[in-house]
Amino acid sequence: MSKKSILIVDDKEQIAKILYAYLHGDYDCMYKQNPVEALAWMQKGNVPDLIISDIRMPEMRGDEFLNHLKHNELFRGIPVVMLSSEDSTTERIRLLKEGAEDYIVKPFNPMELKIRIKKILD
Repeated sequence: MSKKSILIVDDKEQIAKILYAYLHGDYDCMYKQNPVEALAWMQKGNVPDLIISDIRMPEMRGDEFLNHLKHNELFRGIPVVMLSSEDSTTERIRLLKEGAEDYIVKPFNPMELKIRIKKILD
């Protein structure tokens, strides 16, 4: 049985490396530096089982990326976990309403992230 796949979208490569270190044992992890790159990759037929996306990024913000995914017939079913350094209840509620599966504040506990991902994908 093959591993489920996770697409990590973050403009900070260090965050992606940390996520990869914690998740690659259980999941196939791919990394894209921004949502534009991620969308181009996905439009080539690559559909991950879950996306972890930062919110504050150049070119396209994570919330715009989420909105694009949730309004696209091919991608709307992919669960999206938003990562943010902003611990704002208003922002969390807004993104959950817009279709994010979860919202996790940085710095995050890797074990908590793994459990939340497992609950979404199982």
